[in-house]
Amino acid sequence: MSSSSEKIDLPDPDSMESSDVVIYDGQCNFCRAQVRRLHRLDLSGRLTFLSLHDDRVNDRYPDLQYEDLMQQMYVVDQNGDAHGGSEAVRYLSRRLPLLWPAVPILHLPGTASLWRWLYQQVAKRRYRLAGKSCDGDTCSIHLR
Repeated sequence: MSSSSEKIDLPDPDSMESSDVVIYDGQCNFCRAQVRRLHRLDLSGRLTFLSLHDDRVNDRYPDLQYEDLMQQMYVVDQNGDAHGGSEAVRYLSRRLPLLWPAVPILHLPGTASLWRWLYQQVAKRRYRLAGKSCDGDTCSIHLR
């Protein structure tokens, strides 16, 4: 049951053509909290945000499948390259100066598979961590 008062006020890709687009699960409370934090860390306004449930995602990024988007966040950079999951986090750590302190640990040689595994563990439990926010009774169907 989302209402207009619960709407997240984030930069929209339609308002900034030359930005990286973060595609996230807009029905996931955990994900919504993370993109709000990410937006606050983006001091130079390089990022825009789009819920994977927005019809524009399929129109703009036909190569990204719904099932893949439900499994991990994606960042589509200005060149059109899609970075998913832990690779998206690593990409963002290089793009946003406030995340630069995390670069040495996120990019430590030989740790990519560990970060991928950790990201997957959190992603598949995201609804249990903070719940789901959807219109009408659709949540009750998904959370049975």
